[in-house]
Amino acid sequence: MDRSLLTRGLSIVAVVALAAVSAWPPSEQINLGLDLQGGMHLVLQVETEDAVNAETENALDTFERELEGLDLQATLRQTGPRTFQASNLPQDRLGEIRDEIIEPYLPGWNETTSGGTISFSMQSAEETNIRQLAVNQARQTIRNRIDAFGVSEPIIHDEGLGSERIVVQLPGVDDPERVKELIKSTAFLELRLTVQGTGAAPSQQAALDSIPSSVDGEVFVEEIRDDNKRKIGEQWWAVESRRVITGRDLRTASPRTGEFNEPVVGFTLTREGGRKFAEVTEANIGRGLAIVLDDKIMSVANIQERIRDQGVIHGDFSLEEVNDLVTVLRSGALPAGLTILEERTVGPSLGRDSIEKGEVAGLIGGGLVILLMLGVYRLTGVNAVLALSLNIVLVFGALAAFNATLTLPGIAGIVLTIGMAVDANVLIFERIREERRAGRTVKSAISAGFAKALSSILDANFTTLIAAMFLFMFGTGPIRGFAVTLSVGIFASVFTAVFISRWLFDLIYNRKGRVDEMSI
Repeated sequence: MDRSLLTRGLSIVAVVALAAVSAWPPSEQINLGLDLQGGMHLVLQVETEDAVNAETENALDTFERELEGLDLQATLRQTGPRTFQASNLPQDRLGEIRDEIIEPYLPGWNETTSGGTISFSMQSAEETNIRQLAVNQARQTIRNRIDAFGVSEPIIHDEGLGSERIVVQLPGVDDPERVKELIKSTAFLELRLTVQGTGAAPSQQAALDSIPSSVDGEVFVEEIRDDNKRKIGEQWWAVESRRVITGRDLRTASPRTGEFNEPVVGFTLTREGGRKFAEVTEANIGRGLAIVLDDKIMSVANIQERIRDQGVIHGDFSLEEVNDLVTVLRSGALPAGLTILEERTVGPSLGRDSIEKGEVAGLIGGGLVILLMLGVYRLTGVNAVLALSLNIVLVFGALAAFNATLTLPGIAGIVLTIGMAVDANVLIFERIREERRAGRTVKSAISAGFAKALSSILDANFTTLIAAMFLFMFGTGPIRGFAVTLSVGIFASVFTAVFISRWLFDLIYNRKGRVDEMSI
């Protein structure tokens, strides 16, 4: 056998064998999408404006804190989501303020000075960075929560480059409402002192009226539940606006059992959080301490002694609610709110039905293609059928090797790949026919047919590949699944039609002497 023919043959065998090993058995090696195995699909919009507004609040707080360090005071107010203003500043110390505070602590802000007033506005590059960081942090937080929830092989990614949307695919989920609540929950934890001399009030207005004019305070509601955890009423508490500690001071959280064997959430603070907590509790023995979670009072306890770095959250929780709250607290708070733009839930029975119909479609499509190739091109059609079979093996092997997910549109992409693979063979065979009619010998016609069809094959597949790339970049969920399968199929089609099919022709005809006829 010709050395080149042997080398090419061994290369083909190696590639096909590698693909077959990667894809076998398909039931274990090929990941199925939600539409094939059932589960939940969500498209979430990250409200990045929340993150921008929060960063403005942080910058204002930083400026105020550093002013105090310089023994200065000013009138501060936030004038917009990305602007704030400091007035009544001593003009003779503006240079010092710029050198000691603005340049080191507010590098992402533009400032304009008018008299004793400095107006701050967030730089556009800083705003873009904050929005992207919010999306990245939200994606990671969601992933942490889903991983803790125990979903097998979740798919969580941005919808596209620079997008503020996150796609979440959760196979096998059977409690979608609980998952949605777990994902969207902000779980912003705060511990605040109750306003001195006040207690639970029956209404929001009564709680507001109880706050002295000299105290900066807010009011929050606490739900009253019966022994069956059903809400039977509510009461309002007046608390100081100053936060003793927040969820940012949290080191860890865990489910525990309370004094009366009820489910509670235990938490441990960081070293700095524990120091602050100890100072405040030591100075306020006898005062009420409210645990506020997402702007709701979970419980209010009297401070009996100095507390260092541990505490418990009571709230008439069920065991499931405690576990979910622990998951959210441990995974961190979301940097911005989330809005569900798209939601789909697929049952496992519908997924099995989709697989069966996809298999039927593939078998019917493949069978018709085989009959057509054998009917039109006779024995030469066997070459196309063999190349087509190897094409399917390569597609499944690549999907398994790259850990890609097969969806229902992905099955459609495989069926389309069958047609595209045959299309390349048709171009080659028709060129060979033309060369034979022009009087060329069999070997010469085969060589010329492949050479003249190559440019058309590459053009057709390259333009389709570009379309698949755009579908992957800007599509979501099943559309991206279709794009992945189609892209893999394109490379497999070109490889089988141009490389394997040519090798088969050379294997059959190059070993013979002069050949005058071929069945085409």
